[in-house]
Amino acid sequence: MKTANALPPDDPQRTELHDEVHARPPARIRLPALVLYIAVLNEGVSRDDECAHLRLLPGQEGLQPAQLNGNFLRLRLPGRTLKWERHSEFTRYSLVQPLTDSALPPASDPDLLGTVQLDPGWLKAIPGRTVAAIKLVMLHGDLDDPAAALQAAKHWFGERMVVASLMGRGHSLAVTDFRLRESGFERMLVVAPQGTSETRAGRISQRLLEFETYRLMALRGLPVAKALGPTLAQAEAALADITARLESKQADDEALLDTLVSLAARVERATAETQYRFAATQAYAGIVEQRISELRETPIPGTQTLGEFMQRRLSPAIATVAATAQRLASLSQRIERAGALLRTRVDIATETQNRQLLAKLTRGQELQLRLQSTVEGLSIAAISYYVVSLVLYGGKAAKAAGLPINPELAAGASIPLVLLAVAYLTRRIHARIRS
Repeated sequence: MKTANALPPDDPQRTELHDEVHARPPARIRLPALVLYIAVLNEGVSRDDECAHLRLLPGQEGLQPAQLNGNFLRLRLPGRTLKWERHSEFTRYSLVQPLTDSALPPASDPDLLGTVQLDPGWLKAIPGRTVAAIKLVMLHGDLDDPAAALQAAKHWFGERMVVASLMGRGHSLAVTDFRLRESGFERMLVVAPQGTSETRAGRISQRLLEFETYRLMALRGLPVAKALGPTLAQAEAALADITARLESKQADDEALLDTLVSLAARVERATAETQYRFAATQAYAGIVEQRISELRETPIPGTQTLGEFMQRRLSPAIATVAATAQRLASLSQRIERAGALLRTRVDIATETQNRQLLAKLTRGQELQLRLQSTVEGLSIAAISYYVVSLVLYGGKAAKAAGLPINPELAAGASIPLVLLAVAYLTRRIHARIRS
C-alpha cells in the first residue's frame, strides 16, 4: 500500500537541490585504462551546439537536447564510455577505454593518441576553445617499493623530469610532468595495486583531472592582472596629481572635479571588466587547494609531490591576482575619498558665494525699502495736496453759492487733518498687505 505524503507541499527547487549531490557521479574504470580528457571554454556555445556534436558519435543519432539539461551525460559507445559535463565556464569530455598492450610498461613514451577509439576529426571539432587536455593512463602495479615504481614511471615518461605522490597514504601512485606535448595534451600516470575497485579508480581519475582543470581555470586571472597593472599605475599617478592640486589649490575646482570623475569612470570600468575574473580565480584556487588535500599525499624521497609542486607555482600567481584585485578596490576607495574632499570644498565655496549673494540682496532690499519710504512720503504729500485742492475748490464753490466761508482759510485749516488721514490710511493698507 502506497503511503500518502505527510509533508507540506515541496518547494519547487527541492528535488533539483536534493539531487545535486548525485549530479556528477564518478566513472567506474576498469584497469588498465586510458582516460582521454578535454575541457573547453563554452562561452558562446549552447547545449544545442554540443548536442549536435555528440550526435555525430556512433549510435547517438537520436540524442535530444533535453537529455543535456542536467549538465551531465554518460554515453555508452562500443568498447568505451564518453562522459559529458557542462559547467558555468567550461565543458568537459572524458573518454574511458581499455589500454592497449603497446602502452603498458616497459614501454617508453608510448603513442597514446594513436590508440584512441574516436575519430580525430570529431575531437578537433568539439565546440569551444581548449583549456585543458590530458591523457591519463591507469594501470596495475606493485607499490611495495615506491622508488622502483617511480623509476619505472620515469621510463614510461621517456626519462623526463616528473613529480609524483603516493595518494591516499599509499594506495596508489600518481606521476606527471605537467608539460604540453606536440599533440596539445598533458600526460598523467596512475599506478594502483591489484584489487583496486573500479569506483576507487574513478574517484582517483576525477580528482586528478579536476585538480589540473581548476588549476588552469584559476590561472586565467593572471594575464588579466598583468594587463591591468599599467592601467592601475597610470590611474594611481593621476590620482596623486589630483590630490596634490587639490591640496595646493592650483586648479579650478570644476576642472579638477571633471578630471576626477573621468578617472573614477575609468577605474569603475576596469572593475566591471575584471571583478568576475578575479572572483572566479579565488574560487577556483580554493577548489584546487581542496583537491590537493583530498589526495592525502605521501612524498617519495627525492621527488616533489603534486601538491608541493602546484603550491609553489600556483601560489605566486594567485597572490598576484589577489593583490591586483585589492589594489583596484583600494584605488576606487581613494578616488571616492578624494571626490568627497573636492565636493566638500566646492560646497563650502558655493555656500560662501550664496552668503555673499544673500548679503547683496539684503542691502538691495534695504535700499529699496528706503526708496519706498521716500516714495511713500512723497505720495502722502501728493495725495494730501490733491485733497486740500479739492477742499479749496469746494470752499470756492460754496462761497460762490452765497455761503459765508473763506475758501483759503478752510483749505489751510484742513491741511493737518488731511495729512493725518492720508498717513493713517496708507499705514492701514500696508498692514493689510503684510498680513
